[in-house]
Amino acid sequence: MAVYALTGFSLVSLLSFGYLSWDWMKPSLVADVATDPMEKSLPPAFARPPHIIFILTDDQGYHDVGYHGSDIQTPTLDRLAAEGVKLENYYIQPICTPSRSQLITGRYQIHTGLQHSIIRPRQPNCLPLDQVTLPQKLQEAGYSTHMVGKWHLGFYKKECLPTRRGFDTFLGSLTGNVDYYTYDNCDGPGVCGYDLHEGEDVAWDQSGKYSTFLYAQRVSKILASHSPKEPIFIYVAFQAVHTPLQSPKEYIYRYRSMGNVARRKYAAMVTCMDEAVKNITWALKKYGYYDNSVIVFSTDNGGQTFSGGSNWPLRGRKGTYWEGGVRGIGFVHSPLIKRKRRTSWALVHITDWYPTLVSLARGNLSNVPGLDGYDVWPAISEGKESPRTEILHNIDPLYNHAKYGSLEDGFGIWNTAVQASIRVGEWKLLTGDPGYSDWIPPQTLTNFPGSWWNLERLTDGLRKSVWLFNITADPYERYDLSEQRPDVVRTLLTRLVQYNRTAIPVRYPAENPRAHPDFNGGAWGPWASEDDGEEWEGSREPLKSRNKKKKCKICKLRSFFRKLNTRLMSNRI
Repeated sequence: MAVYALTGFSLVSLLSFGYLSWDWMKPSLVADVATDPMEKSLPPAFARPPHIIFILTDDQGYHDVGYHGSDIQTPTLDRLAAEGVKLENYYIQPICTPSRSQLITGRYQIHTGLQHSIIRPRQPNCLPLDQVTLPQKLQEAGYSTHMVGKWHLGFYKKECLPTRRGFDTFLGSLTGNVDYYTYDNCDGPGVCGYDLHEGEDVAWDQSGKYSTFLYAQRVSKILASHSPKEPIFIYVAFQAVHTPLQSPKEYIYRYRSMGNVARRKYAAMVTCMDEAVKNITWALKKYGYYDNSVIVFSTDNGGQTFSGGSNWPLRGRKGTYWEGGVRGIGFVHSPLIKRKRRTSWALVHITDWYPTLVSLARGNLSNVPGLDGYDVWPAISEGKESPRTEILHNIDPLYNHAKYGSLEDGFGIWNTAVQASIRVGEWKLLTGDPGYSDWIPPQTLTNFPGSWWNLERLTDGLRKSVWLFNITADPYERYDLSEQRPDVVRTLLTRLVQYNRTAIPVRYPAENPRAHPDFNGGAWGPWASEDDGEEWEGSREPLKSRNKKKKCKICKLRSFFRKLNTRLMSNRI
């Protein structure tokens, strides 16, 4: 009953916001593209490698797009998806670094050593330097490559930076979470620094500009300065809509009738991002790129429900291996698509973009063997069957082992205490602790009796370590079939064992005090020398400073750079 009531509420909210009458061609507040976009022309022949724009949003929930029935206004995304191909069997990873690493390398986490957690600011860790990245392959194919937005793939030495990993230019943040205006990021009490970079330099002069605006404007400038006769790849990794929940007031005002404060701010951020995407699309048309372009839109993981996001009606949230954590919003918009205006149920994973885009660019994949991704362009453009039949969601040997898991429960072939998840065909298996497992309705009311997330609580499974679902018939993961189908459980456990044999050691080194921003002029940035070797393993505890003398130097540096930054800020004002 609660489900139907809330669904109705969502529809009422949708109508009350005037979503159905939203003017998609209304002038954007995001930037100043003044001219009207060019009229859409017929798709040209695939005579030249296409321009590729890959847009990745951060923490946007599965429910948080208009065409999934949301109460949030996303007219641009709705229109681009409607005119292109919606990917409704599309999978990502449950948290930031894993999704980004798999996009950039085309490989599962177990094959890059990044299968545990994220890369933290003070860890001497980054995307393995022996990996040939997507932008590097596109450079080989003659593309100009640019990145705008959030990196979050490590920066402890310069070789790890975006400009050393295949991007000609970079404007964005290196860490995973910054203030949208000041670009400050604190990795614990007193460990704070500025994080906005232009190339390999700190972009102090950009402080105060809302990041969603800034990034959209940068994309427009890149397109204006480049020739549409030469292929270009732009990776736009918006910070939005990750916390902190910050948005210009004019966007929040649109949702003033939304009772839940976190949801209201979050909705404003989503709509602001939607307008940024509109502005990027306008720029593609204005500067002559659109007719030979491919726009890919993807989220990086499920929404964070206690920060305003919603994955309804899927189970779970960001950080979990339930569908709410790993099923993403995805679509492709392009005049080059042969069968447009449709929904695709082809199985697609974020690793597939690497071979798909390199193939579109007419690049060479023969020297990057062992990719976990597939070329899914025929499935997207022509509606052919996807070459992908299974997905390894992950195997994380360091995650807290489930209390009730054992090798015995895994038929003697797999320890079910280990966090792992895999999908083969229509079957999905989870072992260990998959993460928070409730179904969380959209936060559309001001106050629910008790906690709003308790409306529909999972009461069983607390002593389990194995779950099996027919994800095609049961996409909401309500009916665990592990006891009815032990044969399928055994088959998928065997597949996990096979994957695990190919895994490399986990890269999760101890934090290093040299990473403190006070050693780097008050900003986050590389701290290790080129001669420092890569560190592979370590505990989760940060290293302590070696002596009091160094602490005193830190204090002096902190005082000096705070005064310097204050002067710089006053000069800009």
